[in-house]
Amino acid sequence: MTPTSTLPKASSARVPLAVYVLASGTFLMLTSEFVVAGILPQISQELNVSLTQASALITVFAVGMIIGSPLMAMLTLRLSKRLTLIIALIVFIVGHVVVALGSDLTMLLAARFVTAIATGAFWAVSAVVASRLAGPSSGARAIGIVGAGGALATVLGVPLGALVAQFVGWRGTFWFLAVAAAVAALFVARLVPADSSTTSTAPSLRAELAGLRSGRLWLTLAACATTTGGVLAAYSFISPILTEQAGVPSSLVPVVLTGFGVGSFIGTILGGRFGDAHPSLITILTPAVTVLVLLGISLASDAPVIMTVLVTLLGLFGLSANGVLIHLAVGYADAAATLGSALSVSAFNLGTAVGTTVAGFALTTPLGITGPATVGTVIVALTLVPTTILAVLKHRRAPRAKARSMSAPAETPTRSSANVS
Repeated sequence: MTPTSTLPKASSARVPLAVYVLASGTFLMLTSEFVVAGILPQISQELNVSLTQASALITVFAVGMIIGSPLMAMLTLRLSKRLTLIIALIVFIVGHVVVALGSDLTMLLAARFVTAIATGAFWAVSAVVASRLAGPSSGARAIGIVGAGGALATVLGVPLGALVAQFVGWRGTFWFLAVAAAVAALFVARLVPADSSTTSTAPSLRAELAGLRSGRLWLTLAACATTTGGVLAAYSFISPILTEQAGVPSSLVPVVLTGFGVGSFIGTILGGRFGDAHPSLITILTPAVTVLVLLGISLASDAPVIMTVLVTLLGLFGLSANGVLIHLAVGYADAAATLGSALSVSAFNLGTAVGTTVAGFALTTPLGITGPATVGTVIVALTLVPTTILAVLKHRRAPRAKARSMSAPAETPTRSSANVS
């Protein structure tokens, strides 16, 4: 029995409810990752540390995601995927309780790092489970829905977390996330079906590592890093870009960011829906459009309306191929599906870390406030290299696959008629 044999197949018309439960988990985890930026001044003031020191809570989370995704994928290789998801949520809960109760920055940093490792494990495994639950015809769509849970965090989760902090303090935000994660864990235990990865047929670490020999997998991971790194290079500095470059009033910045979040949510769902049938088109078209959007952002000066439209379009196109890229990574990794998914999560976060660092440095150059968008334009443009190569390889292999499929049926009737006679 294979690890996927007990997972029910779903038609392309309907995605299983369990996929939406997994999306709720990614919603909570991305809310946790991004909400710190919105409550950083409160944390800094109460802990009596500088904003720079407090911002390490954001950096350490990204590092934990980079390290944790592949590490936990290997350590939990022989565990049931449902059990891995539940354990990840439990660690997530404990990490948030520690932060909510803690008063020492070092302790909080350690808790955030461990929480990020659990988050990386959840992201990696949830992508594989969602793809298997939905079946081969809707795998990218299901992963897109899981990714949309994360996109929804920028629209709903982060503002809600900041609102909770205003009424009950920043610790209340972490209590809220812990309780919500406990509810999500119950639904995962109830709705995500068991698998047989604990049996003797469970993949070995050697088999997983052997699955990473695929050149197409590493091309996909390169695309993961560049597409996210370029978009986040600009988005991380979007507030000063809006106010200082485009002349958007500071009071309207949250409205523009909401436009980005809504666009990201819609784009992620649409990217996953169309990515099943046209993966090459999605992974080439979306970064190509994103390059034009980022170029427009870098050039738009004293144009608040144009900038608002461009930021919304950045959300719509910028990250909409991520679900498709994860789906491709899972497929190209073959037997190493979970590790391939984990590495895609690491690639996203690595791209983010590098992109934001370079964009921050660009602010000190003659480019000034236009630097982040300019850097983002160049980085996203690099995405077209691996995605185009992948499309060419797919095009070259298509005639061979078609020839094999046409030759197989031709032999079958011959054998059948011989048996009948």
